[in-house]
Amino acid sequence: MGRSEPVLTGEFRQNELQHMKALTSLNIGKTFAAIALAVMTSTTFATDNRAPETPSALSDPLVGQKVHFHGNAVGVQIYRWTGTAWAFVAPEAVLFDNDGNVVAIHYAGPTWESSSGSFVVGARVAGVTVDATAIPWLLLAAVNSGGPGVLDGTTFIQRVNTVGGLAPATPGVNVGDVARVYYEAGYFFYRKEN
Repeated sequence: MGRSEPVLTGEFRQNELQHMKALTSLNIGKTFAAIALAVMTSTTFATDNRAPETPSALSDPLVGQKVHFHGNAVGVQIYRWTGTAWAFVAPEAVLFDNDGNVVAIHYAGPTWESSSGSFVVGARVAGVTVDATAIPWLLLAAVNSGGPGVLDGTTFIQRVNTVGGLAPATPGVNVGDVARVYYEAGYFFYRKEN
């Protein structure tokens, strides 16, 4: 009689036991689901470097590199009429993540600058025309990077999946005329693998 715990008897005890079994099996199910998700996620991250499929001229130099950032660009390629041809001046674009949030801007240099203030300046390594109606896909090597954020430490940049952006097919009227030609592209930023 010196027990401090309640004595469970009859129907109440049966209901409590069933409830506890249900909770236990639910928790075990959740635990197994969490473990399975963790295993799948770690496997996916271990094998997925998010690199796009590209011609070898744009991917062979990237051995030992891994994608660390990606943005979808919408903007213009700016050209100036020299009197005999359209000369490329600079890009001007905004990069968005896959949810449509602005994550960076792209401008002369060529330079990319993240919303957090980090930047990378690139120099062309290779280019491939994949679509005759669009600017080439490019591989650029980083020549400078810095600032706080995702672009610091970038080693290479790929421009892929381009739409538009080619210089006008018709000549300019006056020397110095400027053409701003709409384009889209995906930019992939790489770092050395650890």
